[in-house]
Amino acid sequence: MSPRIISADCHVNEPPHVFDRVPAQYRDRTPRIMRGTDGGDGWSFDGKPPKRTYGVEAMAGRAKDEHVASGMRFEDILPGNYDGAAHVADMDLDGVDVSVVYPANAVFTYQAADRGLAQACMAAYNDWILDEFQAADPARIVGLPMLPVDDGIAAATTELDRVLAAGAKAAFLPGNPVRPYHDPYYTDLWAAAAANGVPLTYHRTFGGKPQESDWDNIADNNFSAAGTVHRFFSSTRQLTYMALGGVFERHPGLRLVVGEVNFGWLPFWAQTADEQFENQHSMGTLSVTRPPSGCLGEQVFVTVLDDRVGFDLVRSGAYPYLAEAAMFSTDYPHSVCLWPNTRKIADELTRGLDAADAEAILSGNAARVYGV
Repeated sequence: MSPRIISADCHVNEPPHVFDRVPAQYRDRTPRIMRGTDGGDGWSFDGKPPKRTYGVEAMAGRAKDEHVASGMRFEDILPGNYDGAAHVADMDLDGVDVSVVYPANAVFTYQAADRGLAQACMAAYNDWILDEFQAADPARIVGLPMLPVDDGIAAATTELDRVLAAGAKAAFLPGNPVRPYHDPYYTDLWAAAAANGVPLTYHRTFGGKPQESDWDNIADNNFSAAGTVHRFFSSTRQLTYMALGGVFERHPGLRLVVGEVNFGWLPFWAQTADEQFENQHSMGTLSVTRPPSGCLGEQVFVTVLDDRVGFDLVRSGAYPYLAEAAMFSTDYPHSVCLWPNTRKIADELTRGLDAADAEAILSGNAARVYGV
């Protein structure tokens, strides 16, 4: 039997009332759940029928062979998508102790042209995820409020202070910010997160305007096999520039979690980044003083699903940092989610692992980073 399990990457599907708390001046323009042309329900951000309706992002409880890409209605999805108490009940069915919960459609507020409306919607979401969803069992749910990093760092740090006062244990960043995360623009945010001892996290390409390579998914909200594969490798640019740009060295208390990217690729990334560090450090062209791999398991973490390549690499013992950098996850309620078979799959993945490594991946790393 596997030890305690913390899922470091789960999601909500926001309920219809999630934006009800916005100020009166925005209420006639808030995003709404509407019926789509395929008969399913989805979120509309422009008053028109949604481009996509519920499907792959709400598959928990559906047979895997149904292949529901879209066309589901709100009443078809499990209450654990939007109700905290029901979410905990689904965790109990799955043998999961703690769930770290990312937003879903609310991330499209990062793309909204009306930034006043966008910030009001973010604040409303943050109030809902903390005051309703997480509040159902604060010891077992870690809600991730969104920070408006594209609206000035003062706005982001002010919102961070506000949500921390409301009980947040961490905060969410967009995967595609207007300015890259190695930009000095973020200095005050990194310092604030480090000073408060709270981790920050982004999830693949969730949130923000699209990179060209991910246009199909983010701009048109399409589901594609190619986009899904690409997003497992989407964090390499951010991490490389942050590590070699000195972000982690300048802010030793900063902890960053990258959601749903797995870890089988990490050794090659670490090897390549360390080689360039050695090459250019000897030339005196770098300001950093330690190889990028040194941040893995100390400041940088990744969430993993059933990445059998990654678990085989841990078993090999060749890359000790892998077990310290990985946080297990179920991805409830998405189509690839392990629910309700997480215990069985965790036992299979960790078979033959050193007990300390298994414990670190399944719960220990998330426990120490998120303080749960």
